Amino acid sequence: MIWTASLVSNFGSLIQAVGASWMMTSIAPTADMVALVQASTTLPIMLFSLVSGATADIWDRRFVMLIAQVMMLTVAFALTVITYIGQTTPWTLLTLTFLLGCGVALYGPAWQSSVGEQVPRNDLPSAVALNSLSFNIARTAGPAIGGVIVAKAGPPAAFFINALSYVGLIIVLCLWRRPRPAPFLPPENMLMAMGAGIRYARLSPDIRTVLIRGVVFGLLGSSVWALMPLIARDLIKGDAVTYGVLLGSFGIGAVLGALSSTWLRRRYSNEVIVRWSTVGFGIGSMLTAISSWYALTLPALMLGGAAWVLALSTFNVTVQTSSPRWVVGRTVAIYQMVTFGGLAAGSWLSGEVAEAFGLSWCLLVTGALMTLSTVLGRWLALRQPDGLNLDPSRTWSSENRAQLDRLIDTGPVVVTVEYKIAVEDAEAFRVAMHELKRIRRRDGAKRWSLMQDMAAPEIWIERYHSPNWVEHLRRHHRFTVADREIERSALDFHQGPEPPHIRHLIERRTDEPVGETTATTDPHLGSGSVTLTPNEAPAEPG
Repeated sequence: MIWTASLVSNFGSLIQAVGASWMMTSIAPTADMVALVQASTTLPIMLFSLVSGATADIWDRRFVMLIAQVMMLTVAFALTVITYIGQTTPWTLLTLTFLLGCGVALYGPAWQSSVGEQVPRNDLPSAVALNSLSFNIARTAGPAIGGVIVAKAGPPAAFFINALSYVGLIIVLCLWRRPRPAPFLPPENMLMAMGAGIRYARLSPDIRTVLIRGVVFGLLGSSVWALMPLIARDLIKGDAVTYGVLLGSFGIGAVLGALSSTWLRRRYSNEVIVRWSTVGFGIGSMLTAISSWYALTLPALMLGGAAWVLALSTFNVTVQTSSPRWVVGRTVAIYQMVTFGGLAAGSWLSGEVAEAFGLSWCLLVTGALMTLSTVLGRWLALRQPDGLNLDPSRTWSSENRAQLDRLIDTGPVVVTVEYKIAVEDAEAFRVAMHELKRIRRRDGAKRWSLMQDMAAPEIWIERYHSPNWVEHLRRHHRFTVADREIERSALDFHQGPEPPHIRHLIERRTDEPVGETTATTDPHLGSGSVTLTPNEAPAEPG
């Protein structure tokens, strides 16, 4: 039901996009203003996706999606009325398309991250491809239908159909009974959640690689999207129907790409798929630049459409399969932010370049640069994270819940782990700890350090901080099954019959009574002690 309603909504959005872009060619027929229609739609994704991603992880994702859909319905109806009474100016059109883009920015991360709640994790790549298929099925016919509607009934009709298309998805979302796990810790505030998302993306090599490749692909691929109305009008010498047909051919290619994505993913690595998709899009752009015939432009745009959806769906799958559930809304949002930020910036630049040097020259240059960008794969190759087990390796215990009310405001918490390492293993141990450091910091540890005892060189102390006990527990339970293997590689260097000695130290003021030292046991690393008031020792400190 959700997928079908999304398909209908996608048709409406593409019909609206045709109406807005073609309307701009009549009220402000310059390349830079036409390109700004695309930029105004994608710019909010760059500006607000991180906030939206944090919102999707903190709040009920279904509720967030409903808010976004109602907002877009309201804006689409307002655009219909203003256009019908003849009061639409270029900047009014850009403002309202910007507000529609804000709705998309709010909806996107919640929608993308909710896919993992609708299908098992093993089916996630196919589900992402199916979502791409939904949009691109709409793209095959939606623009052509939009072109006919604009040509026969004018832009107001296109805007009104878009408004109606939101109704079905709103109804379906109201009916969806989303699974909601019972929260244990209090939710993060917005700033902390945004910071945690940025930190996770920055300290995750797989996600960081996708972000760099995504922004380059969006920046260089934007010219075809932004200048499509001018391709139809100036290179093909057509009208609004021609514009819709060109977008439809791009959509047909995208559907073929989405249908082949699962087959390709079984046979080739993510890097190979993205590399050849980048080459294909570049070639499609250059062929479009030199063509004034349907016979060449349509196949070129089909090639570009297939390459576009293969590259973006591969980026999306890589981000989602590299992120645990607690942060997936934020990592998807950051990916969308940089990719569509590149698309928005590229759309504006393409309009300026096309206005100054000509449409064909702009498409040729961006197509050539897109093809050359494949060399990034030599240094920033996409990895295959599909086999990672990102389920939490540590579960909440009843003791955790009983302690939380007593310790919720306790902090800061300093954790020290004492290892005994043979002198000849010191260098290998440092290498193993470097990766463990990245994981600790990624999950929220502050001021991480590794120290060696000068008097006893076999003694090494790992130390890191959490601002309070809640954040300490939050970090502890972000540790995944895949992370445990990295932790074990460091623990293998520890010598002696006893596991590493762990201490949890809590700051005490000099003007308060000294608490008793209560022993505690960590089920994963070993034993330690925490300075607490009597009977407040944590059962699973981590």
